[in-house]
Amino acid sequence: MTERLSAQLEFLKRADRLKSVDRANALLDQSRPENSAEHSWHLALWALVMQPLAADDVDINRVIQMLLLHDLVEIVVGDHPIHLETDWAAVERAERAAADELFGLLPDDQATMFRALWEEFEADGTPDARFAKYLDRCQPLFQVLCAPAPNPEHVEVARDNLRDGRAAYLAQELPEAHALATALLHDKPVPETTFSERLAFLTEADQLKSVYRASRLLSGERFENSAEHSWHIMLFAWVLAEYAQPGVSMDRVLHMLLLHDIVEIDAGDHPIHGQVDHAAQEAEEQAAAERLFGLLPDAPQQAFMSLWQEFEAAESADARFAKAIDRFQTPIGNLETGGGSWVDFDVTFAQIEQRVGTPVQRGAPDLWAWLRPQLSAFFTEKAPG
Repeated sequence: MTERLSAQLEFLKRADRLKSVDRANALLDQSRPENSAEHSWHLALWALVMQPLAADDVDINRVIQMLLLHDLVEIVVGDHPIHLETDWAAVERAERAAADELFGLLPDDQATMFRALWEEFEADGTPDARFAKYLDRCQPLFQVLCAPAPNPEHVEVARDNLRDGRAAYLAQELPEAHALATALLHDKPVPETTFSERLAFLTEADQLKSVYRASRLLSGERFENSAEHSWHIMLFAWVLAEYAQPGVSMDRVLHMLLLHDIVEIDAGDHPIHGQVDHAAQEAEEQAAAERLFGLLPDAPQQAFMSLWQEFEAAESADARFAKAIDRFQTPIGNLETGGGSWVDFDVTFAQIEQRVGTPVQRGAPDLWAWLRPQLSAFFTEKAPG
């Protein structure tokens, strides 16, 4: 187990670098460029929300998995904006080499599976890959067009993209998206469709990229935000799925982790080692869930609220594993960075055992059996007393 888990964790730690790859587009508030990790989280959310627009032969769970992986190669090759002059054949060669390097960090069976899924997305030939590509074409458009004060240069890129660029084919393939983007672009009335009635929620979700947590990136350059954290723990759960207890549905776990921190848009992040009024926090988060999920039509509103509440209660096998992974990721980062948020909050090993060990032991006991000695060694050798 140790050798296999070590390989899996090396891959997951390397994936942290995607949070430092900036894209050409900006957050809706124009405060900074969007990075590729939070973009990948947002796209997975788009897939879950826009599932009713997918064809009957589309497996939305495979679409979500593709979108979690699709930009990982940018850790090595960077982002390539579509509007710039680019040698796309050279980019393709570089991305394939990057895929070899990154997926090659995993155990062979997972390396083969993940690489095949990434290749499928790139080939754009299956129903799942095509729907994933539609969303990857849509999100940057609406990231520009739904901004309160869009960047004029970005608007022109969106205009060109819709007219004769990569998004032009949406007029035939996803006409509701193309019609809405065109209406926004020309300041015309927005048509009411299945697509448009879900866009307000997806637009509001952009704010999660500006909610910062107590934990830092592995590079130490800044604090992690809750959107990229959600992407990363989805990847953690998927890679470490074999450590779940029997009967756990990984698809439901990924949905929970995709949604679990949405409430922080209103309620903020509350570090587990901070001093928190838990009753007040629960009330704030419940109100946030009602407002945010209330932006959706009734069916997804109820489904998402139920998933979020199940995660919070952590009573089902699915929720226990999701909660275990949510607690497992930060210690991995803190061990890598000399203590991280443990130093900031003067955390003791006893606190770690209670606040991290208890949920990880409940949901993924094998992971806690591996993690506990690492933590004990750290607090004994590097943080005595």
